[in-house]
Amino acid sequence: MQGNINVQTENIFPVIKKFLYSDHEIFLRELVSNAIDATQKLKTLSSRNEVKGELGDLTVEIKIDSEAKTLSVIDHGVGMTGDEVEKYINQIAFSGATDFLEKYKDVQENLIGHFGLGFYSAFMVADSVEIFTKSYSDAPAVHWTCDGSPSFTMEECDKSDRGTAIVLHIADDCKEFLEEQQVLQLLRKYCRFMPIAIRFGEESEWVDSETETEEIDDGKGGKTSRPKRVEQKKPRIINNTEPAWRKTPASLSADDYKNFYHELYPMNFEEPLFQIHLNVDYPFNLTGILFFPKIRKTIDPNRNKIQLYCNQVFVTDSVEGIVPDYLMLLHGVLDSPDIPLNVSRSYLQSDSNVKKISSHISKKVADKLEEMFKNEREDFEKKWDDIKIFVEYGMLTDEDFKKRALKFYLFKNTDGKYYSLADYRDMIKPLQTDKDNTVCYIYSTDTTEQHSYIAKAKSKGYDILLMDSVLTPHFINLLEREEEKTHFVRVDADVVEKLIPHDDNIPEKLTKEQQDTLKPIIEAEIDKEHYTVQMASLESDDQPMVITQDEWMRRYKEMAATSGGGMNFYGEMPERYNLVVNINHPLIEQVLNEQDADKQKQLVHQLTDLALLANGLLKGEALTQFVQRSIDIIK
Repeated sequence: MQGNINVQTENIFPVIKKFLYSDHEIFLRELVSNAIDATQKLKTLSSRNEVKGELGDLTVEIKIDSEAKTLSVIDHGVGMTGDEVEKYINQIAFSGATDFLEKYKDVQENLIGHFGLGFYSAFMVADSVEIFTKSYSDAPAVHWTCDGSPSFTMEECDKSDRGTAIVLHIADDCKEFLEEQQVLQLLRKYCRFMPIAIRFGEESEWVDSETETEEIDDGKGGKTSRPKRVEQKKPRIINNTEPAWRKTPASLSADDYKNFYHELYPMNFEEPLFQIHLNVDYPFNLTGILFFPKIRKTIDPNRNKIQLYCNQVFVTDSVEGIVPDYLMLLHGVLDSPDIPLNVSRSYLQSDSNVKKISSHISKKVADKLEEMFKNEREDFEKKWDDIKIFVEYGMLTDEDFKKRALKFYLFKNTDGKYYSLADYRDMIKPLQTDKDNTVCYIYSTDTTEQHSYIAKAKSKGYDILLMDSVLTPHFINLLEREEEKTHFVRVDADVVEKLIPHDDNIPEKLTKEQQDTLKPIIEAEIDKEHYTVQMASLESDDQPMVITQDEWMRRYKEMAATSGGGMNFYGEMPERYNLVVNINHPLIEQVLNEQDADKQKQLVHQLTDLALLANGLLKGEALTQFVQRSIDIIK
């Protein structure tokens, strides 16, 4: 028989090759998926007693013949009759899986094919394609061939065993698909969790010989014999047909989850913190396992990404949309037949199901974290530093998640202790409430750089939070909105006496007139573009001069650095600091009373430079001059 394939254009194959599939390598996934479908169909028919006899070995096999320049995909599934080849191959608009599902609507197995075009992806890499197929029925076997034009030939053949063999005659510009390692890599990428065993080539394993022995040291200066280790070949099965996400959580141990994690990411040697096992059958089907990894500052968001599967067939690791943004750094796998894909199954198409699945994933994450907070508090605290960034990002971007997370979010203070939001507020409220009844949360972003400020605040009895996340400026804004009468201030945003204003101010040793005389003397020696002089009544044993930075201006500049957009205005503003002068310190009084103008100038320089040095702001020529001036003073 000869004929033309029933398509709407005379030139369908260049369209498929150029536009339908984004990557040529997809052909292997499509052909193996079809072979898996055919095998799944056979098992379904057998369960209904519509297939007689034993099913035999159902392993799908991929073969390469370098000399003949062919790649074959062979299954022992339902096969096709001549009429079915005519319907499913020659009439491109039909889909075998769709038709089968229509007939067997109550079938539980989820078949992979949906579009009827998967087979034709073969022409992206092949000059011609042959099909040898024999149905499970008594119909004659069929040989079909096509050279990439709409013309084909179809005739009976002498194939004796049930199933289908697709033979691709690889084109000269696609010879890489005749290389064993290339094909093995693709099979492991797309097919390593398909539900039917897939065989490709052979692999070596070392076993104990049943007939040969060898002598080894016995550890006591003598010799002992043992079976000799010998290499033997065995068929290479490239897939795990029962991956962990297809099993019930109750049947899996902690080690099972860890082993599966390393099966997903063989090059990641760290253990995940914990996992969330998803198993939903209404209002959509979704299974999967999401792992919380340890976050490192050098983390690569393009490695170990969440993998999306459709009925155990790998689709993509670009899961934007289906996974909430704040969980994109999680690892793991999701599998759903209800996720809408484009015709080549290469990427997601947006619809209501995607939003529902995304919301469900967010809810399951919140459930898990709240459960750990309530029932495994000690372990939860140990993991908190690694998961905090996920929680903060989620609270900033997901309103529903934020409401849940307010219950289990943890503050960590500079002593390494953890508190819930409610418990921490209750603890600091008596001492850290100002005259306007606003509770002041004092925080540090760097305990080393801000050590002197932390020590001073703690000496007053204040508790200092450690908030060193890149999201801190955004997150504290959120908390200030959520909780009335709440104010966050970094420990170096002002001198400790002014962080939490009370009415009991320290008496001033310098009069207003003396302060007015002193201020311009100091201003004359500083960079007024970046520093503003402020006079403050502090304890006499405090530092003579302290550098602070306005909380709001610094916070918005930090937010602009991570947000951009409408906040660029703040990011472009120059850095500004306050030079706080302690008018009760003896050295400040000495500056005021110094009659020698040069000595007065030198003393002001030394005191301001000491304040700058304490904050890492003294650099370059100014630092060199400070060192030399210090040497001169010591002399």
